[in-house]
Amino acid sequence: MSELHREVSDLESKSATAARLFDIRRIIGGLFAVYGVIVTIAGITASDADLEKAQDININLWTGLAMLALGLFFLAWLKLRPIVPPPAGPAQSTEPTE
Repeated sequence: MSELHREVSDLESKSATAARLFDIRRIIGGLFAVYGVIVTIAGITASDADLEKAQDININLWTGLAMLALGLFFLAWLKLRPIVPPPAGPAQSTEPTE
């Protein structure tokens, strides 16, 4: 039985690791942070003609900063409130009870 118990424990730890790895907050936060940096750089390097098209509002800069802030918010949320796997309950038998 100890071999089976060890295998179950290994699977539970792998499942918890996979849950943390594929947490949607990590994916959304990472994408928003990367795109935010790219759009912010595009806003910093905007030409006067680009600004004139947008009525002198550097929309790329403001949108990039907002995306970066949202991405950092999701990543901070992930760091402050990590996923806690549910506690392992007692082993349930597959035999019907009578």
